[in-house]
Amino acid sequence: MSAAASMAAWRGAWGEAFAGAGRAWLFVFKAVLAVCLTGWLAMRFDLVSPYEAMITCAIVINPASGMVVAKSFYRALGTLVGCGAAVLLVLAFPQQRALLLTGMALWLGVCAGGASLHRNFKSYGFVLAGYTAAIVILPVLDDPSGLFDSAVMRVSEVMLGILVAGVVSDAIAPQRLSRALRANIRAGFTGFVGFVCDSLAGVLQRGELEQAHLRFVRESVEIENLRSSVIFEDAGVRVRSPRTRRLNQRFMAASTSYQSLHHLMNRLQGDEHTAAREALMTIFVELAGAIRRVDATASVARQAAELVQSLDATTDSLQMAIGQARASLRGPIVQLDFDTGAELTRRFAAELRAYAQAYVDLAGPTSRHIAMSRHERAFAHGNDWLGAATIALRVVVVMLVTGWFWIATAWPGGSYAMLMAAIFCGLMASSPNPLGAVRLMWRGWVLGALGAFVCLFAVMPRMDGFVLFVAGLLPFLIAGFYPYTRPALAPIARSYVLSFLIMTELDAVTVYDVPAFFDRAAGLLLGVALTGVAFRLFANAADNRFLYRRLLDKLRAEVTRACRAPLAGARERLESASRDLFMQIIGYTGAGSHVAHDFMAWGLSVGEAGRAVVDLRADMAGVAPPLRHQLQLLVEALAGLYDAPGRLRYLRTRRRLASALRVADRLHETRVLRHLHLLRLALLDRQSVLAQYMLNVSDEVRHAA
Repeated sequence: MSAAASMAAWRGAWGEAFAGAGRAWLFVFKAVLAVCLTGWLAMRFDLVSPYEAMITCAIVINPASGMVVAKSFYRALGTLVGCGAAVLLVLAFPQQRALLLTGMALWLGVCAGGASLHRNFKSYGFVLAGYTAAIVILPVLDDPSGLFDSAVMRVSEVMLGILVAGVVSDAIAPQRLSRALRANIRAGFTGFVGFVCDSLAGVLQRGELEQAHLRFVRESVEIENLRSSVIFEDAGVRVRSPRTRRLNQRFMAASTSYQSLHHLMNRLQGDEHTAAREALMTIFVELAGAIRRVDATASVARQAAELVQSLDATTDSLQMAIGQARASLRGPIVQLDFDTGAELTRRFAAELRAYAQAYVDLAGPTSRHIAMSRHERAFAHGNDWLGAATIALRVVVVMLVTGWFWIATAWPGGSYAMLMAAIFCGLMASSPNPLGAVRLMWRGWVLGALGAFVCLFAVMPRMDGFVLFVAGLLPFLIAGFYPYTRPALAPIARSYVLSFLIMTELDAVTVYDVPAFFDRAAGLLLGVALTGVAFRLFANAADNRFLYRRLLDKLRAEVTRACRAPLAGARERLESASRDLFMQIIGYTGAGSHVAHDFMAWGLSVGEAGRAVVDLRADMAGVAPPLRHQLQLLVEALAGLYDAPGRLRYLRTRRRLASALRVADRLHETRVLRHLHLLRLALLDRQSVLAQYMLNVSDEVRHAA
């Protein structure tokens, strides 16, 4: 190797090694610059609390520019709503402290419950609307005449922090979130197509199917979460937002069909299914060959276009392979096994082609009109109103207890305790593991308070002028912002920065009052501790049987909804809502826990059964009345089974299915027969989560459908 080539290789290696560190230090520089610039402007504008503007800037700043814009939008909106609520509450109870604090507690509870029903920074907007009201009300509790000034100043400080954070983040080497979205979409497409190509000719065990399901669910939810943030950053992504959702919907449909196909192959492992299974493998080879003809070295958009062309060209040969394979089979049961698998294979091939076409359309010019249904442009979220009410009640109780303690003791630090309780109850409202998050943030608060004490009483008295003021802050801010770039340390880092800025109360004229500092610190830490106690009393789903059952009920309810809700958009609703709910559940329980494994098994069952119900309901429109009646009875039985699973409901569903199979066979409704047979195999699967409701072998003989 030449010396020049060797030097180039070394430069590349060092560049790759320090790329992550370089981005981290770039963010630290931007964050420190934004916070200090905000403080300088707040002092120049003579705002009452410059540190409030600096706190806003520190909260909003993020390594990704798109996150800053999205967070700033919802923070501004939440601040305005919170200020309006504060004004109304003080006007309603100007001289009645107990009623005012009760009204504030109820408002915080409503906002916390609303936060749990939304995702991303929409949730953050509800949080801000809640604790902004507390920030405005608490300083004027004894002097309501200062309400208007408090509200205006709060809005001014927040808007200044938002503006500076947005400008600095976007003007200095912006880290575009749109790149991450495009990379995720590309990786999702190539990863799924590669997974299909590698596994189509084999058999995936149930554990592998569960891991694949978790991966596909995570990818689809991440794409939706990124899309909802990037639309604030990139006009091109905003224009393509409907196409992105359409792509995501088609990915979810194709992944569900592919998992159902592998479930079917697992259920055809017995000797009596050997002929059908081997015949299906021959058509899998044909489909895999069409996928392998795509040039893997081309751009992803080109790969998608080639996949569309290859699948179109394979339609006739695939149908011919199905006909030839079926001709060699003997026996109605064997043929029905094969026909069911062939129908599922055709459906998957069509949905894979639709997914590839959606990628081509997404990558194409925006000037080209693409017709799409409104259901493909939607992503439904799975929400639990009872869970939201529980969160709201928890916040109200915490605020009432803290307010009562403050009034009863007349402790000056009680207002800080109530303020921290309001902030933390709001921030943790939609956290999957609030107690764990509070523990991490407690450490950050303690570290921030210690850092603030050193900075305020050992460093700042020696600093004269704004330049030295910034120099005194730099070590403490850098120590807080650098861990922002490390996901495991980010909660502690955010809490540290917030605690540091609140405890120092930086102003143009700093007051060095040690007793007041410790009084404020005790109040802040007490508020955090009370929040932790409340979350301890309300454990997460991994430890609380009621919440565990509640989450299971919500997941299974998606099948019930697919049985009874309007058919239009039922599949899209099922795909997106069940995945969104599934990711919430995994967040609550932990990905490797026994409870999570149980949820995962139910997630697979919900996806397969829900899709089968949607197909059966679509079949009902074109069949004879006797079969339509039997299908309606079967759909109602499935709704009852997933609404409240039990052995009797399981047996009733089996009987309804057997009756529908007999009528469909008598009327020669082959398409309906295949869908019913697929559902029958799912209900008979002794490895599925429904196996717990099956009878033993001898009873199965007597009660067989």
